[in-house]
Amino acid sequence: MLLVPMLTFGQPGRVGQPKTYIEAEDPSLDRSAVWDSLSSGLHASFGSINSRYEKGSVPVLENENCWKGFAWRGERLSAQLVLWNNQAAGTVECRFSDFKSANGKKLPASIARASFVRYVLTDEFGPGCGYRKPEDFISRLSPDALDPALSFEMESKSTRPVWISIDVPSDAAPGIYTSTMQLMLNGKKHSKFSFNIEVAERTLPSPSEWKFHLDLWQNPYSVARVHGVELWSAEHWKVLYPLMKMLADAGQKVITATLNNRPWGGQTEDAYGSMIVWEKKVDGTWTYDYAIFDQWVQFMINLGIKGQINCYSMVPWGNELYYFDAASGKEVKISAKPGSKEHVEMWTPFLRDFVRHLDRKGWKDLARIAMDERSPDEMKATMKLLDDVAPDLGVAFADNHQNYKTFPDQLTDLCVAYGAVVEPEVMKYRKSKGYISTWYVCCSDAFPNVFTFSEPAEGTFIGWYTMAAGFDGFLRWAYNSWVKDPLVDSRFRTWPAGDTYIVYPEARSSIRFERLREGIQDAEKIRLLREEFNNSSTVEAKEKLKRLDETVALFNVTKKPHHFQELIERAKQTLEDLSR
Repeated sequence: MLLVPMLTFGQPGRVGQPKTYIEAEDPSLDRSAVWDSLSSGLHASFGSINSRYEKGSVPVLENENCWKGFAWRGERLSAQLVLWNNQAAGTVECRFSDFKSANGKKLPASIARASFVRYVLTDEFGPGCGYRKPEDFISRLSPDALDPALSFEMESKSTRPVWISIDVPSDAAPGIYTSTMQLMLNGKKHSKFSFNIEVAERTLPSPSEWKFHLDLWQNPYSVARVHGVELWSAEHWKVLYPLMKMLADAGQKVITATLNNRPWGGQTEDAYGSMIVWEKKVDGTWTYDYAIFDQWVQFMINLGIKGQINCYSMVPWGNELYYFDAASGKEVKISAKPGSKEHVEMWTPFLRDFVRHLDRKGWKDLARIAMDERSPDEMKATMKLLDDVAPDLGVAFADNHQNYKTFPDQLTDLCVAYGAVVEPEVMKYRKSKGYISTWYVCCSDAFPNVFTFSEPAEGTFIGWYTMAAGFDGFLRWAYNSWVKDPLVDSRFRTWPAGDTYIVYPEARSSIRFERLREGIQDAEKIRLLREEFNNSSTVEAKEKLKRLDETVALFNVTKKPHHFQELIERAKQTLEDLSR
């Protein structure tokens, strides 16, 4: 298959829409005969946000031009419009009117925005983790990236979804609001679509105040490569800003920082570098340059991501550590297995200096020494060293060996794999101490996940499962570890397509990311309703709490439910009923 070239990005930090680009060719079967039987002209209808509409297929949709939604103040709603035509139709754009209520209240048209859904090459789950060749798996286009272009050119014999996002202001007056979206074709009016939103009296806090502990790992090195800017240059910070602001607006709590070079080896297209420069002087003493670390952490804090700083990793993959040796004038790589003389000699002076630095910055309470899926022996040696040298530093750990039983008070941020059961007494103890307990998915989980071929509603399920299983939040290892051409081809050499990233260059969101954010909003609403009902002694409140808990409990499952989408829809309807 011939892929079109990657797009050229505009000037970093420039205000305005990103430059457009050409999608990959559709590898699906030729469906020309189906398109030829379609009546001429541009067709448009509302679809479902639970569906991915294939580019080369005629969508099976009724002619629906009215959309209704229910929202708390401060909530984001999503809708999906679908466009299709058998002949090149021309340029389309969407224009919203103000949202008005019957009693004269008004919300500006700017609360709604339309993003054209772009198609990216994807594959299938297959065996999950492990090296893969593209020719061994199904190849198809999947609608996922959300392009904020103001207009879009409709191709012949193609389908183009439009993702509608509506951010209800936190100070909106309760009531029912109506807006009209005018679909324009070649500068002329084509068709109208109405939006009716019931705004409840309840208010969702701002994302920075959400209690849901969201931990999506950031990769600034990938951003520099894809945007073609020098690492840590002024241009780099400019292109990082909208991407990380989008993450902050989803309620992210954790800053991903690196202590040493390549903490995960070279498993991603862009290996993580060290945010701290280690230098061994001629006399054998050490110095540490925290300039990049400090800039990165402060940058993220300024965006509102200030719950925690996870510092990777005292136990890097391959046990390789790097430093600059002043005597030779070269970078040195050594093997330092936890518990070894080399490991202790390298980390002891660093930890002491690092703690002093964190104290000076006022960040010690935020910092966690973070590690990922290490063996019990490695953890035992590392935790002993931490206890001896830096006992005040908390530890964050993605735990696939039940290490939390051995270190009940050191693992202040524990993350377990989907389906793992943390004993009720352990969870109770952790909550009483204020420790964080979350869960994660990766390449080994067919469900729930956020691959580019995953059902969109799986992202929303994540929020509901978190509440059902009693966790504080969710971890996903890759927010933006982009592949070679992330806007064109989401496949990767070792994992299912989309595993390495959930958003796109130039701060383009995705269907996956928006549905994940929706599930987090649902989790926050569940939390707030539970607090309200628990604090009331009325019979009505107790009945509502019982109904809410019974609904949430349906999501405490380790396999995909039979009628998955229907389960999500019924649960969201219950949440709406209890919110009135």
